Amino acid sequence: MRPGAADRNPRRLLLSTRSFIVRPTTGGYDGIYVQLDGQPSAKLPLLLAAFQYRFAGDVEAMAQHLVDGVDVGWDELGTDLLADAPPQVVTALTGGEQWPSRTLDHLITPDGSPPVREAVTERTAADQDVQWGYVLRSEGIEVISVPHADAGPVIGWDTDPCTLFSDHPAHWPAPTLLATSTRMAPRTARAAGPCAWRWRAAWARASEPDGR
Repeated sequence: MRPGAADRNPRRLLLSTRSFIVRPTTGGYDGIYVQLDGQPSAKLPLLLAAFQYRFAGDVEAMAQHLVDGVDVGWDELGTDLLADAPPQVVTALTGGEQWPSRTLDHLITPDGSPPVREAVTERTAADQDVQWGYVLRSEGIEVISVPHADAGPVIGWDTDPCTLFSDHPAHWPAPTLLATSTRMAPRTARAAGPCAWRWRAAWARASEPDGR
């Protein structure tokens, strides 16, 4: 059962946001649908930490697991992606909670046939009711606010996973719309030292009505 409005856990407050994770292609991208937890503030820290620790900097291995290694789609991505991350990073990103990655293989179709793969490409994303997209590029993660742009800024793979990222679409414009040539990530300044402050700050921001 989905937690009610009184549940103040910021991860659960973000559950209903749909997204996709894809690999780049010659003309765009191709990948897989993710049902839950799609905002940048939730997805980027998890993906950055997964790249830096579990996949040891191997973006192809990461893409094979997240894009190629699922038959239908992801229900949600879990803390198993934080394997080998330092305990303080895991605690900062999860608040001490643990949850497994889950696929959508359990879906039941109206005619009883096996569910088909929930593939997402640059041609279909706008019609698939997804809010955010994450392209696993060699230099970093491109973040796309799907209802507002068909491309977005790239977050370098060496970015601290404990960075607080904005969930407001205006902070993730397509590169051609940027006022300057910089591709700096929309993020807040980091405090020095361990990032245990992150969960408390994320909770406070998730509590704001407009999510800014």
